[in-house]
Amino acid sequence: MDSKASTFIPSQAPKVPTQSKPKEKDFLNHVEAYLAKRDGVDKLLKISRYATKIILASSVVPETVLLSRRLKSFESSVGVSRKAFRLGKFVQDVNALRSSHFDSKQEIFLSILAYGGEGLYYFVEQFVWLAKSGLIDAKHSRNLQKISAWAEFVGYIGSISLKFRDLKRINEDEACLDSSIEIAASRGVGCKEEEERKKKLREKKLMKQLSIVQDFADGLMALADIQDGKGSFSDPLLLSCAGLLSALVSTHKNWVSC
Repeated sequence: MDSKASTFIPSQAPKVPTQSKPKEKDFLNHVEAYLAKRDGVDKLLKISRYATKIILASSVVPETVLLSRRLKSFESSVGVSRKAFRLGKFVQDVNALRSSHFDSKQEIFLSILAYGGEGLYYFVEQFVWLAKSGLIDAKHSRNLQKISAWAEFVGYIGSISLKFRDLKRINEDEACLDSSIEIAASRGVGCKEEEERKKKLREKKLMKQLSIVQDFADGLMALADIQDGKGSFSDPLLLSCAGLLSALVSTHKNWVSC
């Protein structure tokens, strides 16, 4: 008899796959992913610009000092550079409007205000950049900036209104979850899934609230542009702080999403 045929080979038990915790994203890889995004670089420029404007507006550096002139030159050049990042950005608003699902006529109207206003703003900003870069006659720059500011302001009105509606829905969903958790607790039933959903819902709620704060800050700056810096809320330091707040919120949102 063949020795191999008579050898008993015990069957191996199937390996049970162990659940491994998701690895945390490497910091440098995260930075690379962040900087690969157009908005990532744009918001870093925005932080540097408005931080510089705060220094200039607070008179920390005297105007007679050479550093003050250099900071003004830096702030101006960064402002022009940021406009280049808006090339073609209006397309995202067109696509967002196309892919939106509307529940009411009011939502249609607010979406047109939000996406239409922001889209028009980004579209006109392309020509503002060309005027500031010297390709288009500079005499058109003032009218283009006025149109851009109005479009941006209208866009923020629509965006804030939509986000408040979203926030109301999130609060309603959170209340339903709280009710389900209370019922489950009273019956002695586990509710880990509901707790996890509630955690994600709270994170979503926080991001929505931050987004509203950002829109109010940006809307304030757009209003100041409409009023040519002559309104009640046109103090340079106030606007610079609003710009920095907006930049920090947007940077956090982009960092979390990438």
